[in-house]
Amino acid sequence: MARSRRNRTRPTDTPTTGAAAGTYEISTGTAELVPDTFHPDAWTLMINGVPSSHVQIGRPDVLEFEYMRWIAAIVEQQTDARFDPTALRVTHLGGAACSLARYFAHLWPQSRHTVVELDAKLADHVREWFDIPRAPTVKIRVGEAGEVTRGFYPGSREVIIRDVFAGNRTPLDLTTPDFFRAVHSALTPGGLYVSNCGDYSSLLGSKTELAGMAEVFDHVAVIADPPMLKGRRYGNMILIGSDAELPAEGSPEAAQLARVLLGGAVPAHYKDERWARALFDGTVPRTLDTRHDGAADVISRRSPGG
Repeated sequence: MARSRRNRTRPTDTPTTGAAAGTYEISTGTAELVPDTFHPDAWTLMINGVPSSHVQIGRPDVLEFEYMRWIAAIVEQQTDARFDPTALRVTHLGGAACSLARYFAHLWPQSRHTVVELDAKLADHVREWFDIPRAPTVKIRVGEAGEVTRGFYPGSREVIIRDVFAGNRTPLDLTTPDFFRAVHSALTPGGLYVSNCGDYSSLLGSKTELAGMAEVFDHVAVIADPPMLKGRRYGNMILIGSDAELPAEGSPEAAQLARVLLGGAVPAHYKDERWARALFDGTVPRTLDTRHDGAADVISRRSPGG
């Protein structure tokens, strides 16, 4: 991963009006900016009372939320291995403060990012508050993630990251094989799909998503911390899909990824395809008329990630 980091520059010319603590009206409710007591010019963005994003102005290389660091780790590893960072096209489904888009735009200055955000007022606010690079480096597109994804040109991007929630759940229509097929179509051959799945101790959400992803992608894998992998609590599971081979246990690539994941404040483990397939073995992929986990089949949306 160090190979990619040589491309870094500091985007000091990125304009920003400035953030101020307070509660703001947005299209889907309220947004609150909470100052970070440990870092100057750092903020937590709360959406309808839920922590959504963290931004340290002037430090796009800082990712405070651990699950974002895990996403960054696999995207960096795969980009080093298979993509050209000077021509990389990344789509972020779920925008909020655009933390990951800022990070990758800083890491790979010639990359291009499309952030899909449901809330038009929030999209305007974050442009004013934070040092988000302007289009074409980071373009914020207002729209519903599933609808926008279905409209992408085939083979038009190398990486798609899904981080969309309604409350503490991903909208069900973004967890089905039909959605994964739309993602697959939009990716270049061997492109990478990474999703943040908020799951409970049963891991049923992750199992059903992985089962659906495996119908569409040739290879799947998982990143999570040990308590999640052991089914001890609610938390984040990072689900990975690609038609290109993903690092296998015992490989140098998996060992390198493991070192990065274990070096964070919240250590995580990479679990390869063999482990992932054993996890969802026998699980039926989700469709919109099935209720695997008792969740209400409601397609209201809030996109707290990013």
